[in-house]
Amino acid sequence: MKVLISVDMEGIAGIVHPAETTPERYDYERGRRLMTAAAEVLVADAHGTYRNILPEDLDRRARLIRGKPRELGMLAGLQAGAQAAMFVGYHARAGARGAVLAHTIADAILDVRINGASHGEIGINTLLAGSYGVPVVLASGDAAACEEFSALAPQAVTVPVKRGLGQHAADGMHPGEAHELLRRGASQAMRSHATSPPVSVPQPLRIEIDLHQPRAADLAALMPGVTRSGRTVAFDAETMTAAYGMLQLIVALTQNEP
Repeated sequence: MKVLISVDMEGIAGIVHPAETTPERYDYERGRRLMTAAAEVLVADAHGTYRNILPEDLDRRARLIRGKPRELGMLAGLQAGAQAAMFVGYHARAGARGAVLAHTIADAILDVRINGASHGEIGINTLLAGSYGVPVVLASGDAAACEEFSALAPQAVTVPVKRGLGQHAADGMHPGEAHELLRRGASQAMRSHATSPPVSVPQPLRIEIDLHQPRAADLAALMPGVTRSGRTVAFDAETMTAAYGMLQLIVALTQNEP
């Protein structure tokens, strides 16, 4: 069975601050070592630049998907026939209470709604995987992230490795203990794979994105099919793949400097 492990950074045990997740910040090298130790098998580097995991420190049997831009972003590899997915190091959506480093894709995005329901990266990626018929069988991160995932996929396994005390504070376990729990959780998830169905959403889709900066909304509204109301932009999509691609483009626009 081919399993895709999508690895983000903010939910890794021991990480609580942007200095540990941002290249060129003083503690980033420590953070990426912690991130690398948490991943094995078919791995998609899914944080920031998508160039964080240290390839030479992965299990030799692993294949690593890294770099951007790429189709399906955080879940690149679904196209290769993955039959199950796991989310490691994930975080809760923007505005979540009691969550560490909570955000939705980028600080410039306040909320993403799919057919009226608010989703962070956990929800967006779970629905994208489901559109390919792939169940997400495990999610790991802080307790708030695991609760967010369980609301979508209650039969799947969760591995909380820390409890958020604030945006940049957490009560967390030793990374070695987290690794052991992840190994056990992954084993349990694969044994119960058949009882964790893919999560789907009715199509066509209506996507609404609340943006922090009006300028980003100005730019997004220049794209064909995108409408704007205040700082909210919206578009329709026939599939989650098409919606995900548009979302990636709008995120890129939010990073465009005047």
